[in-house]
Amino acid sequence: MRASGQLVGEVLRELRGLVEPGITTMEIDQAAERMIRDAGAYPTFKGYNGFPYSICASVNEQVVHGFPSKYELQEGDIFSIDVGVTLNGFVGDTATTVPVGDVSEARMKLIRVTEECLQLAIEQCREGNHLGDIGSAVQNIPWCANM
Repeated sequence: MRASGQLVGEVLRELRGLVEPGITTMEIDQAAERMIRDAGAYPTFKGYNGFPYSICASVNEQVVHGFPSKYELQEGDIFSIDVGVTLNGFVGDTATTVPVGDVSEARMKLIRVTEECLQLAIEQCREGNHLGDIGSAVQNIPWCANM
């Protein structure tokens, strides 16, 4: 499990570095597949229930788990990448949202607040806690203020 988690983290870091205006979400997908296969793993999502890509790619307001496409990322977009790898029978799965070039303060705030929510949720993942503890920690953030 550790090896698949480390690999998916490395792949995601590399993909983040590719994000810039002009690159297509399909090019990001193709890079992900190359990296994953070069590491001796395979892209978990590809073929799952017929899903044809190695990553899920969502731009701006698109719903999560979008399909990569010929869309060229534009200055000011935010791009969500969800990637999974299967290595030695174990799955590592992670996601992030990346600003494309200079983005609005509202979009940067969205990214910051969601990262804060994730950190608060992770802090609640410990023995003796319940799923409701995670929800409570996250929903008590005044994330809407001044959005």
